[in-house]
Amino acid sequence: MSWWQQPLVGFDLETTGTDPAVSRIVTAALVDTVGARRTGATGWLVDPGVPIPAEAEAIHGIGDDLVRAKGRPAKEAVDEIATALCERLTAGRPVVAFNAPFDLSLLDAELRRYGLAPLAERLGGPVEPVLDALVIDRAVDKYRKGSRTLQRVCEVYGVELTDAHEAGSDALAAVRVAVALAERYPGEVGDVPLAELHTRQIDWHRTWAESLEAWLRRSKDPQAVIDPRWPLR
Repeated sequence: MSWWQQPLVGFDLETTGTDPAVSRIVTAALVDTVGARRTGATGWLVDPGVPIPAEAEAIHGIGDDLVRAKGRPAKEAVDEIATALCERLTAGRPVVAFNAPFDLSLLDAELRRYGLAPLAERLGGPVEPVLDALVIDRAVDKYRKGSRTLQRVCEVYGVELTDAHEAGSDALAAVRVAVALAERYPGEVGDVPLAELHTRQIDWHRTWAESLEAWLRRSKDPQAVIDPRWPLR
């Protein structure tokens, strides 16, 4: 049985901003599946301890009043999220995300912020296996024009996204896109053993980052830097 027919877990965060080094978690979700079929989910509403910018609230719809009234203290929630994620990784269940370096690096930064053990320390080794639907899509259909937001990629692969920017909905959509990619590209994705596919994504992301950085330096910004690290920065 191929990896995409077995248990997976989708992971997504909604946050206060777009920089994983400084942004804070507002909501988080882990969605358990067997293949594309949802079997369970765990979600967190978190009081980040800082004001939620208006531009972030406009995206995910969560503001200061709600998190102060109903959100979990950030340190407790961050520890729980990391524990739940690492339990699944330790069990060999692949974690699926869309733009994994953002979500995983932000979670790791939050753990360090509160003096908690980071992901690699909890796991006793690398954070793996990880499947990044964005990285895989860029690699197997690199010349497709247009944006690669989760909403757009869902349209390309016929995946329903019922509530964009709701963490549970986005996490499930990431899993279903990964499964759709595996079905459409068996030789490059679906039939590849998990360990090898994880390694391929490291190379695919680095190649994409280097190409984009070179283009930006030629055409827009001579000092442009695109981080080549995956799945953590």
